[in-house]
Amino acid sequence: MQKYIQLHVLTSYPASNLNRDDLGRPKTVVMGNSQRLRISSQSVKRAWRTSELFQQELGAEIGVRTKSIGIYVHQALTTGVGFGDAMEGASGGSLPTIKDKAAREIARAIAGVFRANKSAEKGKKDEEAKAKAELEKEPLAHLSRAELAGIAALVEECRESGKTPEKDALELLRRDNMAVDIALFGRMLAKNKPFNIEAAVQVGHPMTVHSVEVEDDFFTAVDDLNRDSTGAGHMGVSEYGAGLFYHYICIDTELLVRNLNGNEELAERAVRALTKACCMISPTGKQNSYASRSYASYCLAERGDIQPRTLAAAYLEPLDFKPEVEAVNYSGCADSERKNLFNRAVTELTTLRENYGKVYGFQTESASFNVPKGVGSLDEICNFITE
Repeated sequence: MQKYIQLHVLTSYPASNLNRDDLGRPKTVVMGNSQRLRISSQSVKRAWRTSELFQQELGAEIGVRTKSIGIYVHQALTTGVGFGDAMEGASGGSLPTIKDKAAREIARAIAGVFRANKSAEKGKKDEEAKAKAELEKEPLAHLSRAELAGIAALVEECRESGKTPEKDALELLRRDNMAVDIALFGRMLAKNKPFNIEAAVQVGHPMTVHSVEVEDDFFTAVDDLNRDSTGAGHMGVSEYGAGLFYHYICIDTELLVRNLNGNEELAERAVRALTKACCMISPTGKQNSYASRSYASYCLAERGDIQPRTLAAAYLEPLDFKPEVEAVNYSGCADSERKNLFNRAVTELTTLRENYGKVYGFQTESASFNVPKGVGSLDEICNFITE
């Protein structure tokens, strides 16, 4: 594989609220003095790494992100289940148990490897919640399967000895056998900086290529057993939007191979899985309300060693239907081409790429698929980027 792989993806979503802000409103961004719908990169990355597709492609190579290591260690020691079973929700087993106080000290010691213990909230009246908070970490820690296996083994040692592990036993962090999703998206451990992993993948925030007004959906729900009135049993308002999103992803393959300790075969599988996820996996927000699952309609893949760049500037001017813009930019195009938003988005994207090449004197190799035209395929893209 060449050093950089860049993906430029166009995906159309119908009415949806894929990624909400603190008020429940679809996230937006202003670009070119125009409001667009936006999806955060955190949202799409979580959708990818927790998808069935990622599980099928990478399976046991995927890590776990949690702030509850201490809680599961405590649960395993006090309820007689293994650490892995505790993470799966088991709460009663046949293994020996130890007393709550000793289990809590062990759990605090192990969880403290990944960050300083979260202080109990002052003034909290709920003693159970306070005890739980003492074992949680903030923020989340992203752990590989090898690190989780190390924790499980240490839990069993502590179960047998009943003692809190000391310094040498607490060296649980590892850089070998790295989880693929950590190698792709990185991790930060403030307390153990040598085990930080720099992300090999940079993920842009998808945004619409055109202006969007967020709309209100006033809805009612009927009480099936209400026989006394014709009114609604519930009323509410939800906000939503729709549009064609541009998404940019940049993969540093050399860094990815280094993060995976030189395992080129695994790096190649990771790049293929990531590319498929980019094109096939939608964020999960409000899917039950909108069923807005979509595949990418267009994907342009580039490979090369030159400095990467996004092509988002192709949409600095929103692709709204303005006669004066059409007259200048699409004077030679047929009506069907000029008035088709998707075709215009592809034209703007490929034109900007070609012009970058002319001005800067280089051009990357590329491959693409275009669903409305039935040209290219996802398999061809995956083969191209991993050659």
